[in-house]
Amino acid sequence: MQNSQQTARVGLFFILGLALTWVTFETLSGGRVFKNKGYTLIAGFESLKELKEGDDVRMAGVKVGVVEKTRLAGRRAEAILRIEGDTKIPSDATASIVMAGLIGTNYIGVDLGSAGVPPLAPGSEIRTKVTPDINAIMTELGNLGQKLEGALGAFGNSMNGDGRNPGLFQKLDRLVTENGERVNTTMTNLQEITTKLNRGEGTLGKLVNDPALHDELVAAVGEIKTTATQARVFVTDAQGLLAQVKTGKGPLGTLVYDEAAANDLKATVANLRQVSDKLAKGEGTLGKLINDDSLFTSAQSTLRKADRAIDGLDDSGPITAVGIVAKSLF
Repeated sequence: MQNSQQTARVGLFFILGLALTWVTFETLSGGRVFKNKGYTLIAGFESLKELKEGDDVRMAGVKVGVVEKTRLAGRRAEAILRIEGDTKIPSDATASIVMAGLIGTNYIGVDLGSAGVPPLAPGSEIRTKVTPDINAIMTELGNLGQKLEGALGAFGNSMNGDGRNPGLFQKLDRLVTENGERVNTTMTNLQEITTKLNRGEGTLGKLVNDPALHDELVAAVGEIKTTATQARVFVTDAQGLLAQVKTGKGPLGTLVYDEAAANDLKATVANLRQVSDKLAKGEGTLGKLINDDSLFTSAQSTLRKADRAIDGLDDSGPITAVGIVAKSLF
């Protein structure tokens, strides 16, 4: 009986040991003993930033693989990613090294890419992007602190001086000390000016204290506003007129854009020029009348004869008058 109990205990402990060994192995191997080993992808970086084998590969925060291997490839570092077999990485996805907290380990973060894009083939290279490194950030902060300290030191020296050159405060104190009398004189003059303003003396004082001048100034401003409004209306009308001219509307628009009207105007101007040239040359009846002095002299003589004939009508009868007129004219 005792031998049977001991045998059962040994068997139980043996089973528990196997179970413990299995759990430990599953934990260390990430549960990939009898699962598909998946496929590999290559991610190249300028620096792996303390990334090591066994670190996670996460997609949208979900673990989809591990870093199987790290290596140098020429002028860059490469991480071989072991992706689980049922996980498809889009060909336009981007991988980056992400830090899990200040004291956490780094991991590879992969974005989701675009929908409908074919997945990466096993053994291909995934696109990567550089992310800020905590060490580089701390270095930049240190440099910034040094620069800020130097700037504050320079500002303090400019304010208080450095022992050899006086600072701004010393210069202001010296300026006030050396020009104290002038400052007092200036303040006295300012006080006198303000007193005159309060009394209404001078142009500015009257403007400040005289209501009539204030009303006139307000009226002048109102007239200026009215003039500006009228000018604005004029400009608006002028713009409307220009718009009509540009569209060929109205007499002026027709004259500018209508080719037939322009040709008619040119022909009219040419005819007027021909008529004026003929008049200047004495051609035609009107030209001779304007340029020939003999016609003017003859007309003047005829008018004189007519005048004499009319004077003779007062003393003659109708028949005699007709005879006198005919005689005078011919």
